[in-house]
Formats: sequence, C-alpha cells, structure tokens
Amino acid sequence: MEILGLDAEAAVAKPQRSCWGEDRDFRSLINNDDSLTSSKSQITKKQFASSNFTRKTPPAVRTTDFHYDLPDELIASRPLEDRAASRMMVIDREKGTISHHHFREFPDLLPPDHLLVLNDTRVIPARVFSNDRKIELIRTDAPDPSNWWCLVRPGKKMKPGRTVEVGSSTGTVIETNDKGERLIRWDTPPDLDKVGQLALPHYMEREPEKADRERYQTVYAKEDGAIAAPTAGLHFTPELLAGLDHTFLTLHVGVGTFRPVKAEDPREHDMHSERYSLNADAASRMNSAPKIAAVGTTVTRVLEHLARDGQPFSETSGATDIFIYPPYQLKAVDTLLTNFHLPCSTLMMLVSAFASRELILEAYHQAVAEKYRFYSYGDCMLIL
Repeated sequence: MEILGLDAEAAVAKPQRSCWGEDRDFRSLINNDDSLTSSKSQITKKQFASSNFTRKTPPAVRTTDFHYDLPDELIASRPLEDRAASRMMVIDREKGTISHHHFREFPDLLPPDHLLVLNDTRVIPARVFSNDRKIELIRTDAPDPSNWWCLVRPGKKMKPGRTVEVGSSTGTVIETNDKGERLIRWDTPPDLDKVGQLALPHYMEREPEKADRERYQTVYAKEDGAIAAPTAGLHFTPELLAGLDHTFLTLHVGVGTFRPVKAEDPREHDMHSERYSLNADAASRMNSAPKIAAVGTTVTRVLEHLARDGQPFSETSGATDIFIYPPYQLKAVDTLLTNFHLPCSTLMMLVSAFASRELILEAYHQAVAEKYRFYSYGDCMLIL
C-alpha cells in the first residue's frame, strides 16, 4: 500500500523525529520549568481553561497530519561554504510537479513579473550565561535597554527578587509571565556583542562557532532584533540579489518559532507573536507589483497579516500572531521560497496551506530520498 509515496511499513514505523518527543533539553528551556512537558497526552493550563477545548466540531486537519520521518544525518548542522551552492526543489502547484535544481538557478526560475520581498532583520547574540555558568538566559524582548524579558534555565531558581550576574552587570528578576519568561532589570545592561552568543537552533546539537556570526545571518541583514535567522534568505549572495527586483520588510524572528505544537487540534495552539515593520517605499512597490514572491515564512506571515482586511499595503509596524494552516487561503503571496521545516511545526503547516498538504508531504518524501539537507543551514524549495 502506498501512502503519499511512502510504503505502509514506513508510514507506521517509529518516527526518527516525532511531533512531540524530540529535543527535550531545548524544550525545557523554551517552555521553562513552569510549563508542562511535551507529552502527546498533555495540554497547557491555558488550553485547559479555554472554552475552545470543548469544541465539538472536528478539526479540518490535525497536527500529526504534518508528520514525516527524517533521518538525523540529513539535518544540516553547518552551512555550505558557498551560500548559493544549496540545492533547490521547485514545486509547481498548478501542474503538481516537483523538480530538482540548485539555488544558483533561482533568477532563471523566478517568474519575471514578481517582486521579491525579503526580511532584513539581523540576528543578535541573545544567549548569555551567568558568571558561574549555572544560569542560562535568552533575551526574547527588551521594552527598554535595562529591562529584558528572558527565557531562563533552570527556571525554578529564578523567582522574583533573585539576582544574576553577567559580566559586570547585575540583574534582578522582577516578575514572570504566562510564557514562563522572566523580566530582568539590569543595573547596567550586558553588552551582548561582548558576552552574548547566538542562540543556534536546538537541532544543530552544537555550540555556536566564530563562523556562525557571519553565516547565520543574511547578507542584507540590517535591523537588530531577531533571535533566529530568516533562513530562506541565507542562500542569497550580494551578486545574485543585485540582479533581482526586490524590497524589504522587517520581522524579528523570536524563539517562538521553535515552540512545538503540543495540541493535536491546531486550533488549540497558542501561536507566538513577533514584531514587524514595513516602510512606505516597500509598501508602494508591493502595491504596484503584478505578483509578490516571499522569501521565507516570516515575510509570508507579515504580508498575510496585513492583507487580512483587503486594504492596500501602507507604512506600518506592530506585532503579528497569525497562524496559517490548511484550509487557509493566502491572499498576498504568489510564490514562496522556503527551507525545509520540522515535522508537525507551524511552518510545515504554513507551506501546506500555500501548496496542498499532499503535495508538500510528497515533496518532503522526495527530499529525504534525494538526501537534501534540512532545516536552517539546509537546502530550500521554491513553490510556484
């Protein structure tokens, strides 16, 4: 029996990367010690209290509908030496076809009437350790230079009133929020360029290296604020980008992009919020463009958030918690360049809304068979 190109044995085999069970150490940090564990049978306190949990209408899709098996050896823990040497799968939604290329071919494969929209956020070294190395913090937001919201490990030790020393700075825990984050007030803010590290994705299973400061950053990164890179943009070189009609917006990618979808019903997922901005020139260019090609899911989320009211784009800033999954119909984006995403993740659901879930799962099955490189430092796909 064939299931989306997988034989029955493979479809029921124990997954190498499950929807709930992998990467417990990282999840203990992003969920903090106050959160429930990543068991399939457990839900968050917020979900339990929500009246949505009593819904009787069956979901259109379930989280496990977006599962695929991925061998660990296909996870790219380090980048290629040449950014543009990545492989690129091309999916034609209208024809239902899948073909295999290299990213250097991107200018020839992108339809000529498209305006390319990229995210110019810059990744900051947001991860710091206490001087005694017993406390790990990741800055998730900074209302002002002296007050940081942080993910903390171990969280149980960092109660209000507790202090932590980082370099020559001393911070005091002021309060906690329902996400398990701590608001830390510093006497003098730590200098992240001196004491900070990149918060590399957990699946790389290594500490950041000097080369990551440059490679885990797009060549056009400009606006400080992201914790994670907008990875679809990592493939571009200045020379390749110079020949393409393009513009920029900003969305600061947060640690929420790594949060697992714990609920089997996607409607019960508490989607993270991320800050964005769009300037007047970029808005004008997008309004006049025949079609828009989004570089990455971050750009897609901003554009679809702004397109919900059906009005033309205009200069704006704010935050979006839009969660795109089937059967959502995209309104602003005509073509999408994206990397390969984790099973059962919000990003896997987004690309499945843009194309069909069946076509995306077949594409991922082919990518595994052809030994594509997966995730942040991996290869990419162009969805036409």
